[in-house]
Amino acid sequence: MSRFEMAADQGIFVPLLLGVIEGVTEFLPVSSTGHLLLVEHFIGFSSPGRVFEVLIQLGAILAIVAIYFQRLFRIATDALARKPGALRFVLGVLLASFPAAIAGVLLHDFIKTVIYESPVVICVSLILGGIVLLYVDQMKLTPKYTDIYDYPPLLCLYVGLFQMLALVPGVSRSGATIVGSLLMGTDKRSAAEFTFFIALPIMGGAFSYDLYKSREYLTSELGAAVIIGFAAAFVTAFFVVRYLLDFISRNGFAIFAYWRIFVGAIGLWGLLLFK
Repeated sequence: MSRFEMAADQGIFVPLLLGVIEGVTEFLPVSSTGHLLLVEHFIGFSSPGRVFEVLIQLGAILAIVAIYFQRLFRIATDALARKPGALRFVLGVLLASFPAAIAGVLLHDFIKTVIYESPVVICVSLILGGIVLLYVDQMKLTPKYTDIYDYPPLLCLYVGLFQMLALVPGVSRSGATIVGSLLMGTDKRSAAEFTFFIALPIMGGAFSYDLYKSREYLTSELGAAVIIGFAAAFVTAFFVVRYLLDFISRNGFAIFAYWRIFVGAIGLWGLLLFK
């Protein structure tokens, strides 16, 4: 009996739990992949080709689309009308997505078969990323850019290079892009908002590519679990994104940094205890 089949015997609880974790953590700088893989390691859950983890990400992606639908539609129409501001913003999003997209394709098999199976790497990445995030959050930086539409193309490309670090589970895509944005001169609120927009092409592309690579693993049993996880990820991500920017404007990122360190330390303790 496979690890996935053993988890499936637990009913809807496991996919529901994992969907909630995905939705809550996807757009926080805490690493959704790191949280998912650690929880799955300790409860004994695994889907063939990691297809479950890939497919439920679509729920989080659609939460962004639902919240920003009007703005996305306006950007699209303005870009089609060749308005300079809209075209620059679309170019910036593409530039920020390009490095991680290329690296993700080239390193896909290594990441999924080696790094994803290394919980120690995940825990260490969570801790180190938390320390870096805490340090950058407390730096006295003077922001030059407070509106994502004013981000210059070169800044967006640099943010994209930081995003490549998130190919290591535990680093966090949003955490890496937020740190990169802050160091490049943005304020905290716009840095967090920019991660939402660049999530659409990078996560959408990763979803499509992984779905293609893992198509032979799709089964009706897995499909039922995916539907549950997808729905849970959509609902929780919707509420997280809806209120996250105001929270960050008031409180910064310190709480997320401490959480990363705590989870990473607990994970290492668990790995040593249940060795």
